[in-house]
Amino acid sequence: MKTTPAPLQTRIHEQTRILVQAAAAACEAKKGQDTRILELDPVDSGLSDFFLVTSATNDRQSVAIADEIELCLKRDFGVIPNSVEGRRLGEWILLDYVDFVVHVFLAERRSFYDIERLRKSARPLTPSEFDEELKAALKERTRAARSRVGKPASEKAAQTVDGATARRAIRLTKSSVSAGRKSRPAAKNAAAKKTAKETGRRRTPQ
Repeated sequence: MKTTPAPLQTRIHEQTRILVQAAAAACEAKKGQDTRILELDPVDSGLSDFFLVTSATNDRQSVAIADEIELCLKRDFGVIPNSVEGRRLGEWILLDYVDFVVHVFLAERRSFYDIERLRKSARPLTPSEFDEELKAALKERTRAARSRVGKPASEKAAQTVDGATARRAIRLTKSSVSAGRKSRPAAKNAAAKKTAKETGRRRTPQ
């Protein structure tokens, strides 16, 4: 059984977080109430990494929230849900994006099903907390990538000498680096394709 390389797993997880963040912003735009993101325990999560849960005051608002999420993710990321359930009644609309699932409840239905309590092992986050964690993760990955590259040879040369000698060393190093770049072929980017996950499901709304 093939396993996904760790760097690719990290990138896919970050991409999922960006989609969840966009869906949460769509909830806020349509006045969703008490929006929460549940980061699911990998042992207990089944196929999904996150639940996004929000409340509406009436069925028209719940449909409007679900529509806004679908529109934003399709328009901005080219992503559509694997399935949508409960839209006809609007009491509990479920949008299944495989790696994350959106639950739009009427307030009384959310209280009745209490999905947050059922997922005791999940870590609840507000959209702002989730946003801060995503920014920190992306910043850390950028810092790590830069540290792997290391300091430019020009900087290393400048640390060992000073004055005119340093400036001359920098010019020579820049020239050699520029020549080396011209001689190297352009790198090709390989698009990482995510393997579709098998869907077995939990109890869902009618």
